[in-house]
Amino acid sequence: MADPLLFNPRTYDPAHFDPETRRLLRATVDWFEDRGKRRLIEDYRSRAWLGDFLAFAAKEGLFATFLTPASDASRDGQRWDTARIAALNEIFGFYGLDYWYAWQVTVLGLGPVWQSDNAAARSRAADLLAQGEVFAFGLSEKAHGADIYSTDMLLEPDGDGFLATGSKYYIGNGNAAGLVSVFGRRTDVEGPDGYVFFAADSRHPAYHLVKNVVDSSKYVSEFRLDAYPVSPDDVLHTGRAAFDAALNTVNVGKFNLCTASIGICEHAMYEAVTHAHTRILYGRPVTAFPHVRRELADAYVRLVGMKLFSDRAVDYFRSAGPDDRRYLLFNPMTKMKVTTEGERVIDLMWDVIAAKGFEKDTYFAQAAVEIRGLPKLEGTVHVNLALILKFLRNHLLDPVAHEPVGTRADAADDAFLFRQGPARGLGSVRFHDWRPAYDAYAAVPNVARFREQADALCDFVAHHAPDEEQSRDLDLLLSVGQLFALVVHGQLILEQARLTGLDEDVLDELFSVLVRDFSAYAVELHGKDSATGAQQDWAVAAVRRPVVDGARSARIWERVEALAGAYEMAP
Repeated sequence: MADPLLFNPRTYDPAHFDPETRRLLRATVDWFEDRGKRRLIEDYRSRAWLGDFLAFAAKEGLFATFLTPASDASRDGQRWDTARIAALNEIFGFYGLDYWYAWQVTVLGLGPVWQSDNAAARSRAADLLAQGEVFAFGLSEKAHGADIYSTDMLLEPDGDGFLATGSKYYIGNGNAAGLVSVFGRRTDVEGPDGYVFFAADSRHPAYHLVKNVVDSSKYVSEFRLDAYPVSPDDVLHTGRAAFDAALNTVNVGKFNLCTASIGICEHAMYEAVTHAHTRILYGRPVTAFPHVRRELADAYVRLVGMKLFSDRAVDYFRSAGPDDRRYLLFNPMTKMKVTTEGERVIDLMWDVIAAKGFEKDTYFAQAAVEIRGLPKLEGTVHVNLALILKFLRNHLLDPVAHEPVGTRADAADDAFLFRQGPARGLGSVRFHDWRPAYDAYAAVPNVARFREQADALCDFVAHHAPDEEQSRDLDLLLSVGQLFALVVHGQLILEQARLTGLDEDVLDELFSVLVRDFSAYAVELHGKDSATGAQQDWAVAAVRRPVVDGARSARIWERVEALAGAYEMAP
């Protein structure tokens, strides 16, 4: 029997979606399954461009259906629906991050367009999607990275338009994009008022593709524009609105990284558990060893936690509006926390399967490489940790009433994502009380144990928070951010557990892992150079031992063991 908590192509039926969404998701799974594992791995190893995959997507209208907002739709079913976008991310991650990347960069490239009031550019983008084209997001540069304050893409006034000259670096799909959203600045206007987002075509003679900067099927390009003509119909945003469009696009796009990470881990887990269970060492299956069982069980519950958190975050993302911007915390959490959990899941399994993880005929070999990239894309872990710290005090200590947010799998268009407004005012975002989610599971031993640590963190923030001088020590603050992230992670896991009726054994085992994690970060904080004596005492006092239950752990192991042979991709 398939584990209902994990994606399994053999049994996948996204019945909670509308018929056309179900058809497209199932068709995507079937395309990969028909392709087979040998071809999938060979294309990855040979760094083949994804032309046949993009042809499939074009034939089915996959990108056009999933990535055209309802306001720009030309046929039924087209909408921007984060729930089904998340489901597709998971499928792409399951089969290979190269496929996900071409889709992800298309998402980013569309962000500035769908936020624009330029009707001609929006119509052009919708037509290109209908034709099966991909898109690109021309933001970062070789000398400045994503430091958009320092862009060297210069637009010189030319009649009623501009001539754009400059280069961009790390630009996915830059080799094939029908439309590239490019960020630059005018030469005749100083400061933020000079920013411009404009649409370019990679096939234009003034667009010069320099190279692919990575050794991969992913085409992560360097390109250069030389006096590229930018007409009024090409201008997407000017001034501060261009700056906001850049940040708001990343808000939309970086959410996709969490579910891609989940898909990678799921495929790798089937391979790892199957291999470990069928390999005999010293007369016993590898899975008979206690340390192996612990590592695989930890990997399993961490993966379940990733899924629960991400699924619940979808609801807040879809329910966001001008008066409810809680997604601005949960979004970098998915980007930072879920993707780093993905690395830990892969590492735990790799410790078990050892040399098998390097073999060229496994999916695991590419999973072990590709999982590393997700925490580093769309802002590093450190950048996103620093971002979530802006919400710490309001979230932990100063909750307000919000209308409950239910499960959002409805066929609705998430229009607010393209009218988020100015990318500022994070300190004014308010949250519902996190405690009721924990209270609902107070009888689960490790939830109760972790709740003690969460309450201790509130005490830290209220009485031992970093002073003005320590607030300049990012190394110390990042440790505090990790502790805060765990509390938020646990909260949304518990909310989703309540909505889905999750087995309390799984929840208890998962929170035993979170108790250990909190203790480890508390010890890390204790050792920071600038930690005060009071902060050090707090850190030691916050360390807890999980509640051990051998019978519960045995039941969790049965779930993990059942994954052996549950799925193997056809050759």
